Amino acid sequence: MTEQQSPPSGAAWPAVRPEVVAEVVAGLSARLQKRLDGAAAKLAERPVQRSGDEWRIEVDEETALVLHAPGGVVRGPADVRCGCLLAPACVHRAAAVTVCRLADADLEPGPDTGTEPGPDAGPEGEPEAPASPDTAPDAGSGTAADTVPDSRAGGPLTPAEQAAVRHLHRAAAAVLAAGVGGAGAVLQAELLRAAHRARLAGLHRPAAAAVAVVTQVRAARSGEPDHRLAALVAGLRELLDLTTALTGAAPTTVAPTPAAPTAGRGDLAVLRGTARQAYREAGGLRLYGLFAEPVLTATHAGVLTWAVDATGRLSTVAEVMPHADPTTAAPQAVGAGNRAVRLGDALLSHREFTRAGLAVQGATRSATGRLGAGSSVRAVRASGAAWTAEPVAGLWAEPPAAQVERALAAAALPYETRPAGSDLLFLDVTLLGAAPYGPGGAPQLLADCAGLVVALHAAHDHPGLAYRGNLALLATAPGLRLRVIGRLERAERPELRLLAVGVPPAGPETGEPALALPADRAARVNLGLERLQTADLTLATTIAPAVPDTLAGPAAPAGPAAPVHLLARRVEQAVTGGRQGLALGAGRADTGRAELRAAGLATGAALLDALRAAAADHPRDVFGRIVADDHAAFTTAWLAAACYGEELASALCAGGWQRRDQVKPGS
Repeated sequence: MTEQQSPPSGAAWPAVRPEVVAEVVAGLSARLQKRLDGAAAKLAERPVQRSGDEWRIEVDEETALVLHAPGGVVRGPADVRCGCLLAPACVHRAAAVTVCRLADADLEPGPDTGTEPGPDAGPEGEPEAPASPDTAPDAGSGTAADTVPDSRAGGPLTPAEQAAVRHLHRAAAAVLAAGVGGAGAVLQAELLRAAHRARLAGLHRPAAAAVAVVTQVRAARSGEPDHRLAALVAGLRELLDLTTALTGAAPTTVAPTPAAPTAGRGDLAVLRGTARQAYREAGGLRLYGLFAEPVLTATHAGVLTWAVDATGRLSTVAEVMPHADPTTAAPQAVGAGNRAVRLGDALLSHREFTRAGLAVQGATRSATGRLGAGSSVRAVRASGAAWTAEPVAGLWAEPPAAQVERALAAAALPYETRPAGSDLLFLDVTLLGAAPYGPGGAPQLLADCAGLVVALHAAHDHPGLAYRGNLALLATAPGLRLRVIGRLERAERPELRLLAVGVPPAGPETGEPALALPADRAARVNLGLERLQTADLTLATTIAPAVPDTLAGPAAPAGPAAPVHLLARRVEQAVTGGRQGLALGAGRADTGRAELRAAGLATGAALLDALRAAAADHPRDVFGRIVADDHAAFTTAWLAAACYGEELASALCAGGWQRRDQVKPGS
């Protein structure tokens, strides 16, 4: 099978609305649909010429494609014109919209807002993230009138909604059963068509999840470097979980399930989602800058700045723009830190705001903590607060284990209801230096946090950002005590992705290493935007704490919880190879089942058996030939296994942060 390819330079092609892809591909005959993936791969290699709002591609000596994309987005089928004799029902138009990256209507700047899309724009991100990558914050002005409440948001599903969610579930099941290798342009377009139908019916959250899945499938098929299989698995799991919950909805509510007790499944309004985030009046706010992190995705780059108000609640201000060239995205993200904060008449940059404050009048804020930038907002510069002074210091008062539980619980909530900063951890640590850690035994920067050994990672691996270089320098200063902000990495052992570091409350003892930062840095460093220098560290003159001997050697054998990866591997195998690929490897599931049972994971073993059986159980006709089905049993088995693995991973992560008897990194 010819795989769908991405263009040599993503900057050469405009974006396209998902519904345009669905409509154009649906207009092809069955014969041309079979040729679509190959046609898209060839078209991606053709040179692209841009003139204003039009992109021109020479298909051959006699045929040219013209894409009309105001603002870089193709908004309708009529904007894709081809000069061949079969147009408009030609394969060239369908190939063109297949090559173009997907644009989300919620990410396009409004005509009156003057603001940019949020930091979670685009596929992955994260973070990653901040990636789910699932739905992005609204780019609206941030006034209370931005969102008009839907009077039926919490009411029973209408017939149109029921039909739309069934269509979406079938399309998602078909993509899962085909796997990445088999989910070509036609299956992708069908899922986009179902997503558009769901959006029109008011099912905004599942519609956005479907578009995210298609984006991730495209990245997987084209081998994009920022593709993560875990993100695709999570996207499919969320989409199928949503459609399953909505399909089985009672007249007004959905009963919570053990697989997702905190995912908001009991509220139809949460399952439906909203088209745009609601901003509420927040009145006067006294904000204290906390830190800033660069935002870098496949399509957007910028900066996200965090602040805390007098009550200890976190808020964010973003400066994120689309980028035209991946090679310039990292400098754009770093440079965004020097751009002005868009709140009233505040005359300070994002980098300056992390060490200063703002007094805001007429503030508006979303449930996720995003501050609105409406015309009624007034803001002036004010003094900041040290990390060791209130109200900022209160963020470090919560015990680490409680912070981890809060982060894990919030991760199960939809983005639009997730409290701001719920995935952030505020810890006081002492660096131990670099040592082998984890199942692979790879050297990692380790730190002691209240008796726990925590592995510290770069928040983003892009070499154009300062994270990796800063961590390498910090690894040379064992014994250095730091106050840090990071994002929880869900793993069996405590792991953290560092975002910012600062001076701890108590100064260093004589001879201990210490941060010796210039006065203008206010005793803190934004690790993604600012580079530490050797002169910023005062190295130890006494013997620094050594990495424990039990951590310095090779990784220890996996403990009892390790066999959970056997189930996760089959879940991922189903996504990559599809139902047929999983059925072919079913014989190897017997060993996995035995290991899971031996480790006390009987439920995991049963789910593995059910997944294997559902993959191999194809309906057949009277002649014994396999006939097509709706993959309902296979999808149900896969979703159960995926949700079980998700909950088990969260439980293992929480348990890892509660242990005080770590002896070996593999235990």
